[in-house]
Amino acid sequence: MGILFLEESREFCLYNKEISYIFQILKNGQLGQLYYGKHLHNRSYAHLLELGRRDMANCSFEGDSAFSLEHIKQEYPSYGSGDVRYPAYEILQKNGSRVTMFQYTGHRIYPGKPKLKGLPATYVEDDREAATLEITLEDRLIQTKLILNYTIYEDWPVITRNARFECDLEEGIILTNAQSLCLDLPDSDYDMLDLTGAWGRERNVKIHPLHQGIQGVYSMRGHSSHQYNPFLVLKRRNADEQSGEVIGASFVYSGNFQAQIEVDPYDTARILLGIHPNGFAWRLKKGESFQSPEAVLVYSDRGLNYMSQTFHRLYRTRLARGEWRDKERPILVNNWEATYMKFNEEKILSIAGTAKKLGIELFVLDDGWFGKRNDDTTSLGDWYPNLEKLPNGITGLAKKITDLGLKFGLWFEPEMISKDSCLYRVHPDWMLGTPNRRICHSRNQYVLDFTRQEVIKYIGDVMEDILDKAPVSYVKWDMNRGLSDVYSAGNDAGYQSEIQHRYILGVYQLYERLTTRFPHVLFESCASGGARFDPGMLYYAPQCWTSDDTDAVERLKIQYGTSMVYPLDCMGSHVSAVPNHQTMRNISLKTRADVAYFGTFGYELDLNKLTAEEQEEIKTQIVFMKRFRSLIHEGDFYRLLSPFEGTETSWMAVSPDQKKALVGYYREKQPVNIGYRRLKLSGLGENIEYRISDRSTTHYGDELMQTGLTISDTPTGIYTPDIDQGDYQSRLFLLTAI
Repeated sequence: MGILFLEESREFCLYNKEISYIFQILKNGQLGQLYYGKHLHNRSYAHLLELGRRDMANCSFEGDSAFSLEHIKQEYPSYGSGDVRYPAYEILQKNGSRVTMFQYTGHRIYPGKPKLKGLPATYVEDDREAATLEITLEDRLIQTKLILNYTIYEDWPVITRNARFECDLEEGIILTNAQSLCLDLPDSDYDMLDLTGAWGRERNVKIHPLHQGIQGVYSMRGHSSHQYNPFLVLKRRNADEQSGEVIGASFVYSGNFQAQIEVDPYDTARILLGIHPNGFAWRLKKGESFQSPEAVLVYSDRGLNYMSQTFHRLYRTRLARGEWRDKERPILVNNWEATYMKFNEEKILSIAGTAKKLGIELFVLDDGWFGKRNDDTTSLGDWYPNLEKLPNGITGLAKKITDLGLKFGLWFEPEMISKDSCLYRVHPDWMLGTPNRRICHSRNQYVLDFTRQEVIKYIGDVMEDILDKAPVSYVKWDMNRGLSDVYSAGNDAGYQSEIQHRYILGVYQLYERLTTRFPHVLFESCASGGARFDPGMLYYAPQCWTSDDTDAVERLKIQYGTSMVYPLDCMGSHVSAVPNHQTMRNISLKTRADVAYFGTFGYELDLNKLTAEEQEEIKTQIVFMKRFRSLIHEGDFYRLLSPFEGTETSWMAVSPDQKKALVGYYREKQPVNIGYRRLKLSGLGENIEYRISDRSTTHYGDELMQTGLTISDTPTGIYTPDIDQGDYQSRLFLLTAI
């Protein structure tokens, strides 16, 4: 692993045993992209710039008709000085010009990886894990520097990117676009994969071929959104889960973003990933700087699964932080779908008592415990206990639950405010909203102005007071609406175009304060389900509520799509009541658990309404999860059958030493009179002999991967009289090395 600078050809090469990333200082002082992909020999590749005269080039370099930025692959392009494609950045100057020319002035190469001030980012624990290249470019006319940072990890095919602007101009500048990543590719022979959906069906896998023009995903909702995720993949047309060339790009950020691909008329492709420029304008005075968030690039020549496994390892061990990064996550019960806001202390203690008997480890009290909160019209911002429901307050209830032998968790929605609240009556100016206009609301709630330090301090103080006094070991941090009518009272016109970014910086600031002050507390992020399931959140909260939709069939799609980039140990996955509260579907307790195992695992129902037989089944499920959660969370995850391509889903987790594997197989619809079926497994040791949990025969890994595991209507298959038949069935196979 290393970073080379070839003096003669002025090329930079970032490389490890798997990948090479090569670019060059161009004749005009800007940077040109040469190669990104599988590892190459370390030598000059300047010939890959492919300069050549083209008819009617839009703007060629003065005196050289073969040099036109319109046709050159670049590292961090601007608009208006030859290149007319979408730019990586744009700067508005006092005279109205947006034309810039940042030219190379120097670089540094050093071991390790720097932190990004005020922003989440991947990290190293030892400087030998990675190397960093820092390139400085300058536009002398506007006295502004552009610093591009590249880090390459030694053991993973990972490169991270970010950009920083430093202004030294007396009159200042306005940054109206600042992407974190641009990658120009020499062709567009790719399919684009993205994760899209809506509330209750987040992160569905969509695949479509690239075409000339713009394609991409985005959010302008103030969070990363249910609708789109800050992630995209380019895969060769023949690439699948196990083979083929794949490029994954992920954005470590929780606010507005754009992830787009532009294919030009010459069929070259440009990836841009960063903060969405719509409504964004950041003022920089002399001596000030702007730091972009981090973008992460992963290259795989072994298909989608290897790309995903790389993201999983990186985000699980070098993005998530703190005491809970490597700890087994507690099995919990949350009272939300059991009681909603209609509960009292007696009801809560009754559920908690049953939870302890069944082997559950953590009880979580959800919405409705504070202020006068009996419905969603009131009390957000009033973070003091409702003594009519909880006469002993949170401290008293938490102590009673911990005395039972359970850990205690608590729900907050710190970023929101209700108009019917004490906080609003005292500080109406703390709410984001456009003056003299009707203000949109969602779930009868509004958004606090987290760009203001007094707001962040107040919310932090009241949360700290509760967490100081009560034995709380888990916090569920919710956000049940996006940002709209964005206006910050008491600030000037120029400030308003900075609010969306300043807001998420304020959220990060409060997270940093609380996670530092309470390192023993496990934080789980939530945003009306999965509206803020992004890498930025994982830096502070190592797990996230995957979706408000707890239906097992829908969760197959949601968790399958989420696994494209996020590890299993960050996916909140619960067994909920039937009929399911979102779909009204009835699914067996077994299938609900078999899906939820492949996440953090817990329950979201009234345990006291279950039959004695169901409670015994839950005991068995909990014993199973405690036994195998380290395998599920730390093993390599493989997707085998896609719920987006049929009515079957399958996946598996394999231990790092390949001696154990857990396979999940799920069938949504009962087939009729079908042929002989086998499921090909992945990730096993070819020469390891495995015993399979439901059969007496043994099989080597090569057989199970090449010919498959029998799942047809044989005495040991799934479609037999002694095994449950019908829709919504599941089976787990445990493989153990002999």
